[in-house]
Amino acid sequence: MSHVPVLLKEAIDFLAIQRGGTYIDATVGLGGHSFEIARRLGAPGHLIGLDKDPGALDIARERLVVGRSSLVVGQDQQPDWPLITLLHKSFAEVAYDQRPTAIDGLLADLGMSSLQLNDPARGFSFQAEGPLDMRMNPQAGQTAEQVVNQVDEVTLANLIYEFGEERRSRRIARAIVRSRPIRSTAQLADVISAAARPMNQAERRIHPATRTFQAIRIFVNNELRDLRALLDAAPRVLKPGGRLVIISFHSLEDRIVKDALREGVKQGNYKLLTKKPVTAGEEEIDSNPRSRSAKLRAAERV
Repeated sequence: MSHVPVLLKEAIDFLAIQRGGTYIDATVGLGGHSFEIARRLGAPGHLIGLDKDPGALDIARERLVVGRSSLVVGQDQQPDWPLITLLHKSFAEVAYDQRPTAIDGLLADLGMSSLQLNDPARGFSFQAEGPLDMRMNPQAGQTAEQVVNQVDEVTLANLIYEFGEERRSRRIARAIVRSRPIRSTAQLADVISAAARPMNQAERRIHPATRTFQAIRIFVNNELRDLRALLDAAPRVLKPGGRLVIISFHSLEDRIVKDALREGVKQGNYKLLTKKPVTAGEEEIDSNPRSRSAKLRAAERV
């Protein structure tokens, strides 16, 4: 499966990987960032990878095993490869682990993986017909279909406004409630499009359903709550000199990261490494369009 990790060089550079250290890839996804961390980490380092999506973990596990075997080493030598632990859990669970830790670096790429976006059966995209699921962990939690068909109109409008920053949220919520039951991504996208037709050129640049789909996905997966939990835990788990690198893809995430790092500086926990977010260059955007909205922020534990 083709997978291009966003801001790969920048993320690895800011992590400043120490050979033999311990690192957490809090969103291992398909293993793109993890592979590069492992390659630089070497033995006796330890890479801990977390992800809500068991399918992504299976692919990452295979990629990291194949990656190890593909390294060119001398005759009768074993690759210099770290211990790798892949865990099926949310990165928010870092916050609930009260054991003393000494992590050299923590990376979180908050973007959706191609595995999730390109599979209509997962229900994340309105580009193809599929069930309304949207769960990153398809084994647990309520589905987008349950949210769309069971949440009352006021609550639905509020979550669309809060998590999608959609100013037409009340109109959209009203249309959704009147169109129930809604069973597929295409049906939901049609309902939203009819209720929120673009009124000007700026609105025509994105599909009318974009913000509402984002809002429902964030709500279903508790994405912002989990991000806050991770940021709260980071100063505790990172050792002095340890690096925190977060890649976000929309303004809600970036605002939470920015505020948390600034507060960490005030409390004496961090030294900022990025005064402004690092973004992708034109060459990366041309080869990987999803990198256009990526913003990287980094800090060092003091």
